[in-house]
Amino acid sequence: MSEAVVDIKKLWTVFQNGDKQAVIHKNLDLRVERGEIVSLVGGSGTGKTVLLRQMLGLETPSQGEISVLGKPAAELGKHGAASRVGMLFQRGALFSAFTVLENIAFPLRELKILPAELIREAAMVKLQMVGLGPEAADKMPSDLSGGMIKRVALARALIMDPPLLLLDEPTAGLDPDSSDSFCALLRSLHQGMDLTVVMVTHDLDTLYELSTRIAVLAEQKVIINDTPRAVVAFDHPFIKAFFLGERGQRAMALLPPASHPV
Repeated sequence: MSEAVVDIKKLWTVFQNGDKQAVIHKNLDLRVERGEIVSLVGGSGTGKTVLLRQMLGLETPSQGEISVLGKPAAELGKHGAASRVGMLFQRGALFSAFTVLENIAFPLRELKILPAELIREAAMVKLQMVGLGPEAADKMPSDLSGGMIKRVALARALIMDPPLLLLDEPTAGLDPDSSDSFCALLRSLHQGMDLTVVMVTHDLDTLYELSTRIAVLAEQKVIINDTPRAVVAFDHPFIKAFFLGERGQRAMALLPPASHPV
C-alpha cells in the first residue's frame, strides 16, 4: 500500500444549534495516497468543504483522527503550514488591495526570513508556471477575468511548493474553454510537481478529466472511494442521480476505455 498523505479515521462532525445537534459526518473514513487526485462529491449538506477545512486544521472534528503528511491536521495551523498544504478557495480569495504579484508572494513574505528580491523572483516563477506573463504582475484583482483569478490563486497556493493541494470547486464560474484550460494546467502541475490533490467539485467534466479516485459522501460517511468507473457502477440513489443523468452520460465520454481504467 502506498503512503497515505491524508488519513481520516472514525471522524464525527457535529454542529450545535441551540438545543439541537446536526450530525454531518459519522464514523467517516478516508485515505488519500501520494500522487492521487481524489475528488469529493456529495449532495448539499454532506460536509465536503467542511472536510477540506478540517484537513487544513481550520476546523476541529467532534471525534476521530485526521493526519496530513503523517502529522495531526491541527498542527497545520502553525507557522509554515503553507509549505505542506496549498489551498485554492472557490472564488480565489485574493486580497483586493494587493497586486497579483503581492498576492502570490504573500505566504513567503509572512515568513519574514527571505529578502524581498528573492521573494519577487519566486513569485514571478509561479506566475509563469500558471500560464500568466510578467505583464500580469502589477494588475489588481479587479482587473482580472475569472480564469486569471483562479490562476493567480493557484500560484499563491503553490508558492512554497507544498506536496498537498486542496481545491474547492476549482472550475466553478468558468466558461467551458477556461475550465478546459484550467484542468489542463492542473494536470500538468500535478505531474510536474509530484502533487497529491484533494478536490471538491460538482463539475462532471472536471471530475472525469482529473480524478484518479472519487470519494462519494452520503449517509454521513464516504460510501465509496474508488476509480470513476467503479463509482459510476456503484448502486446508490445519489450516484444514479448525479452521475447517470444526461449531463453525466455526456461527461462519461471523457473516460478511457474500460480496459484501461483510470
